[in-house]
Amino acid sequence: MAYAVIRVRGQPDVNRDIEYTMGLLNMTRVNHLVVVPEDDVTKGMLQVCKDYVTWGEINEATLADVIRVRGRLSGDREITDDYLKENTGFSSVEELAKAMTENEHRMKDIEGAKPVFRMHPPVKGYEGNKRSYRNGGALGYRGEAINDLIARML
Repeated sequence: MAYAVIRVRGQPDVNRDIEYTMGLLNMTRVNHLVVVPEDDVTKGMLQVCKDYVTWGEINEATLADVIRVRGRLSGDREITDDYLKENTGFSSVEELAKAMTENEHRMKDIEGAKPVFRMHPPVKGYEGNKRSYRNGGALGYRGEAINDLIARML
């Protein structure tokens, strides 16, 4: 399984350790989405920056939609099935999404692809960017509900 991580908050005076961890995750701005593998190192990094991001398990269909709509190559070109056939071992975006959710492939492994998805703000806004998801806010772990948030951001 893979996690989709979205940066929700962006303050100018973020703790240096938290800012460094978010830089390692390639989340430099609000509404950036990255797909990371589910392992102990990633879970530790997410716990460090839990007050600024939200994350959960992304499914294949949602990831395929994100790659198709918001995925970009260098030069601001879209990622298409034709590009994947010519430059990678994948024949379609759905096949790439399946490999990414099973932690077999990452966006940075595709030549020319940007590892960050620049998303729109969610329709009807975040639930609140100062409380955790369990307490009615938008921060922290949200499990499968991340797919609903991503659908609102496409």
